[in-house]
Amino acid sequence: MTDTKKTQFVLTDDLFEKLHEDEKNNEFIAVSSKTYLQDAWHSFRKNRLAMVSLVFLAVMVLLAIFVPIFSPYTYDGQDLNARNALPSLAHWLGTDKFGRDIFVRIMCGARISLSVGFAAAFINLVIGVVYGGICGYFGGKLDMILMRIADIIYAIPSMLYVIMVMLVFGSNIFSVLLAISVSGWIGMARQVRTQVMSLKEREFAQAALVMGASHNRILYKHLIINCIGPIIVNTTLMVPNAIFTEAFLAFVGIGISIPQASWGTMANEARALLQNYPIQMLWPVLAISLTMLSLNFIGDGLNEALDPKKR
Repeated sequence: MTDTKKTQFVLTDDLFEKLHEDEKNNEFIAVSSKTYLQDAWHSFRKNRLAMVSLVFLAVMVLLAIFVPIFSPYTYDGQDLNARNALPSLAHWLGTDKFGRDIFVRIMCGARISLSVGFAAAFINLVIGVVYGGICGYFGGKLDMILMRIADIIYAIPSMLYVIMVMLVFGSNIFSVLLAISVSGWIGMARQVRTQVMSLKEREFAQAALVMGASHNRILYKHLIINCIGPIIVNTTLMVPNAIFTEAFLAFVGIGISIPQASWGTMANEARALLQNYPIQMLWPVLAISLTMLSLNFIGDGLNEALDPKKR
C-alpha cells in the first residue's frame, strides 16, 4: 500500500516542471491604467473630424481675441475711399459699403457669436441639470408639477419670448442671452430627468442611501456624475443652436443692433448688395456654417468617446 502511494506521487510529480524565474510572468500584459477622462480623450483623438474641428474652433477663438487688438482697423472705422473693395493684402476679405474691413468685423462678430453661444449653453446647462435632477430624483407630485411648468414654457413659441425680452431690455447681448435661455434649458432638463430616474434604482445609489448619505450628495455626487457623458454632449450641441439663433435674430433686425459687428448683422447688410457684391455675403455665412459644423463634429466625437457602447 505504501509502495503504491509512492508510485502515484512520483508519477504525479513527473507531470509538472518548475518554471524558471524569467518565465513566470510571460502571461502578464503590461497596460497603463487610465482614468475615465484620459480614456475618453484617447478615443476622441482617433476621430479625425472631431480633432480638425477642435483645432479650427481653437484658431477661431484665438483670432477673435487677438485680431481686433492688433489690427490697424476697427470694426466701425470707415474709409469712404475704399468702399466695396475686393480681397487684397491691405484688406484680406475686402471691405463693405462703408469701407470697413470685413476681416476685422468677422473676428469681432466671432467674439459676440461665440460668447453668446458658450454663455447660453452654460446657463442652460446649470438650469437644466438642477431642474431635471430634482424632478428625476424626487419624482411624485413634485416631478409632475415641475414638468408641467416646463411643458407650458416650451409650448409657447420662442419668438414670443424674444420679442417680449427685446421690448423690455432693448437690443443687446444680455437680451439675446435671456431670450435664448428662457426655454433653451428644457431639453437638457428632460434628458437629465430620464437619466436620473433610471440611475436612482441602481445598487450604488441604494447603497449610498442606506449608508446615510444625504439626498443632495446622492443626486450630485452619485447620479449626476454618472450621466456626465450625455450632459457634455448635449451641451456641445447647445452652442451651435445658440449661435444660429443669435445670427438669425441679428439678421432679421431684432438682435444685436448696428453698428456692432455680428455675423447676423453683416449678412443682413450684405443682402442689399448681393447682386453686385455677393462675396460680402459669403464671409459671414461661411463663418456661421464652419463654426456650426465644427461644433457638431466635436459633439459627435464626444458622444462616441464618452459612451463605451459606441466605441
